[in-house]
Amino acid sequence: MMNQYETVFILTPVLSDVQMKETVEKFKNLLIANGAEIVNEENWGLKKMAYPIEKKSTGFYSLLEFKAEPTVVEKLEIGYRRDERVIRFITVKLDKFAAQYAEKRRNKNKEA
Repeated sequence: MMNQYETVFILTPVLSDVQMKETVEKFKNLLIANGAEIVNEENWGLKKMAYPIEKKSTGFYSLLEFKAEPTVVEKLEIGYRRDERVIRFITVKLDKFAAQYAEKRRNKNKEA
């Protein structure tokens, strides 16, 4: 049974644009290698955080929406913890209402 998930992770602001894209690509490839289907990817860019983390007040925010088996999330989060470029992450399972909302948001973003 494949569930729909959304993961947001914050990368350290000291990365160059290329390094940031490589890191996002690494996690996308990790998902695909484990049988996940990427539904949506959004790069929110460099944003100010609500509070400093590791003495950094900004970070590169990235969102990945995917469908996968529950075991894949565990592998993804282990990957986040092992990568020193990731300073925070959260992965949530979307229920049917959240999935509908995410789809509406995606369609709205495509129109804009």
